[in-house]
Amino acid sequence: MELINKSRVKSPWLLHYDGSSCNGCDIEVLACLTPIYDVERFGIINTGNPKHADILLITGGVNKKAARVVKNLYEQMPEPKVVVAVGVCACSGGVFHDCYNILGGIDRVIPVDVYVPGCAARPEAIIDGVVRALQVLAAKTDKEAVV
Repeated sequence: MELINKSRVKSPWLLHYDGSSCNGCDIEVLACLTPIYDVERFGIINTGNPKHADILLITGGVNKKAARVVKNLYEQMPEPKVVVAVGVCACSGGVFHDCYNILGGIDRVIPVDVYVPGCAARPEAIIDGVVRALQVLAAKTDKEAVV
């Protein structure tokens, strides 16, 4: 019996969350949804529900209050799941890394699969990160199907 690659059967759903940022990367994420960049051409569906999401795209660093929220969102997502850190703040804390309440990048709270650097990250870089996330998701789905 041939195993079907589930990542090719369904459209991946993406959940965007802003940890704590200047919103520069959030604006660029929104630009990815416009007809100019059109991230949906890769089959991506934007959702607001972590229980439906395959990809968690996070902008901004993680602060003490948001850490619990980020972890909760991650735990609500079904397996397999992929996390994309967008912008230098999500990757390392960025310009806010010395602030009293910033813990650092998202990887201080949950595992990150794809890092997209930049301040603010350009839409082309974000889309490249999402495409890489699709590859990671496909690999995780294939591994899960074999097990």
